[in-house]
Amino acid sequence: CRMPSVEELQQQVKDAGEKVRALKTEKREKKDPELVEAIAKLTEAKKQLEEASKPVETNPFVLTRAELDDICKRRFFFRPAFDIYGGTAGFYTYGPPGAALKANIISLWRRHFIIEENLLEIEDPTIMPHDVLKTSGHVDRFNDFMVKDTLQEDKFFRADKLLEEELENRLKVPTISEAERTQYQKDLLAADAFSKEELGAKLKEYGIKAPETGNELTEPYEFNLMFPTPIGPSGLLQGYLRPETAQGIFLNYKFCAEQNSDKMPFGVAQVGKSYRNEIAPRGGLVRQREFTQAEIEFFCQPGDKKFSKFASVADMELQMLPSAVQLEGKDMVVMTVGKAVADGIVANETLGYFVARTAQFLLLAGVKKDHLRFRQHLPTEMAHYACDCWDAEIEVSTGWMETVGIADRSAYDLTVHAQRTKVELSAQEKLEAPVSEEVVYLHKKAGALLGKDFKKDAAVVRSFLESLPLADAKALQAEVAAAGGKEVTLDGSVFKLAPEHCVFETKTETKYYRNYTPHVIEPSFGIDRVFTAVVEHSYYARPQDPDDKEKIVRGVLALTPDSAPYKTI
Repeated sequence: CRMPSVEELQQQVKDAGEKVRALKTEKREKKDPELVEAIAKLTEAKKQLEEASKPVETNPFVLTRAELDDICKRRFFFRPAFDIYGGTAGFYTYGPPGAALKANIISLWRRHFIIEENLLEIEDPTIMPHDVLKTSGHVDRFNDFMVKDTLQEDKFFRADKLLEEELENRLKVPTISEAERTQYQKDLLAADAFSKEELGAKLKEYGIKAPETGNELTEPYEFNLMFPTPIGPSGLLQGYLRPETAQGIFLNYKFCAEQNSDKMPFGVAQVGKSYRNEIAPRGGLVRQREFTQAEIEFFCQPGDKKFSKFASVADMELQMLPSAVQLEGKDMVVMTVGKAVADGIVANETLGYFVARTAQFLLLAGVKKDHLRFRQHLPTEMAHYACDCWDAEIEVSTGWMETVGIADRSAYDLTVHAQRTKVELSAQEKLEAPVSEEVVYLHKKAGALLGKDFKKDAAVVRSFLESLPLADAKALQAEVAAAGGKEVTLDGSVFKLAPEHCVFETKTETKYYRNYTPHVIEPSFGIDRVFTAVVEHSYYARPQDPDDKEKIVRGVLALTPDSAPYKTI
C-alpha cells in the first residue's frame, strides 16, 4: 500500500490532536475508551510523521563509504601517515595498489594533456622564497576563515565548511518549504564566497555551534595556509613550502617561450607536491596538508581568445551551474560547451575547450558522468584579476567535491612578476601592416644627472621615468617645470625630482611588431581528489549469497583500464 506523504501525515496529526482536545473539553475520564483510542491515534500519527521527517540521504556513495574505507585500509590503497606513531591529521601514505593507481591517473593526465595538446613540462622546487609569494599575493591573501570553540580554544574549525555541513543536513529534511530549500541552496553554493562578516552572520543565523562540544564559536578570522620555512643555516632568508605549482611556471615563462620559438599560443604543465596548512583536515584524501597538483598555464593573446580545436568539443554536453542559476537557487542545467560559449556563459573558446577536455579526462579516469558538474564562480568569489572561472565538481560521499579549477587569470601573474623583477615577461605579434607612432624617451642629459644626484637609487628613479606613457611623461614635465620640483614615492622611498630630471623627447617610430603580456588559461587539478572520485565511483558490492553464513561483503573496484593498478601484459 502507498505510504502517506509528509503533508498527509501532518494533516493526520492535526486532525488527531483536535479530536483529543475536543474529548478533553467534554471532561472525559482518562480511561474513557474513545479518549484512549484518540490519544493512541495521535501518538501513532506523531511517530509516523517523525519517521517521515528524518533527513533522507540521496547520495549513493554515502551508503558504501564504510565498506570502501575498510577495503582501502586492508588492501593498503592508502592509510594515515606515521600510523604507528598515532598519525598526524592531513597526511596520508599510499600503499602499493594506491601508489600504482595514482601513478596511472597522472600518466593518463600527461598523455591526455601534455602529449595530445603538445604542452611543455617543467619541474620546479617545492620551496619558494618570500619575495616570490609576496609578489603573487599569497603572503597577504592566501587565507581561510577560521573559528574556535570559545571554551576549548584548542579546537579549530574552518568556518565555511561548518556552514556547508549544516546546510547539507538541512537540505536532506523532507519537511522544509520550497522557500527554505531555495535559500539553503543559495547559501550552500555561496559559502566559499562569503566575506568574514557575512560568514559570521550566517553561522549565527543558523545557530551553528562547535561540533564536538556544542559551545559557542568565536567570530571568524583569517588564517594563512602557507607553511613557513627558513632557508639556509642563518635562517635569515624566509621561505615557504609552495602552496601551488603554478608560480613556478610563471617564473619560467620567459625560458619556456624561448624553447617554443616565441610562438603563441602555447602551454606549460607541472605535476608535483603542494602544501597547505589546512585548518581542519577531514574527509580522507579530500583535504590534505600535502597533496599532488597537476597544473597547466596556457598562454594566449588577449582579446576574444578563439581556439583552433574548439569545434572538436563544441557539441559535448555537460551538467553546468552558471552563476546566474546559482543566485536564483536553481538546479544545474545540461548544455553544450558550444552554446555556453556562444551565449557568453563561458567567457571564451580557449576556456571552454579546456573545460571540455577536463571532462573528457575525468570520464576516462573513471568518474561517472551523472555525478560530474561544472560550477561557475560567483562574482563575489572570483579573484579580482580573473575574467571567468569554473570548477569541475564531482559528487562523492562527502558531497560535491571541487576537483579541478579552470580559470581565465588574464595577465595578472606575468604582470606582477615583471613589475617586481624588472624582467620583461611579454610576447610579440607581427603586425599585418607597419604602424607609425610617437614614443617618448628620457633626454640623455637628464639621464646623466640621475646618476649624479641619486647615486645608488638612480636606477629606481630612471625605471620610473622611462616607464611613463607619452601623455604622463609630458604632464610630469610640465608639472615639475611649473612647480620647480616634485616629490615621488618609489619602492617606499621619497625622491625629489627637479625640472632638469624630467626632460623628455619624442620620436616617431615605425613598428612592425606589437608587444603584449599574454593572458593565461589555467586548469588546476587536485590529483588526490581525482583518486578519491575514481575509487568511490568504481566501487560496488557483489550480491550476497543467501547460503553464506558469514555474510561477507565482497567489494569490487571496477576500475577503467587506464587507471587500474594491475595490468595484464
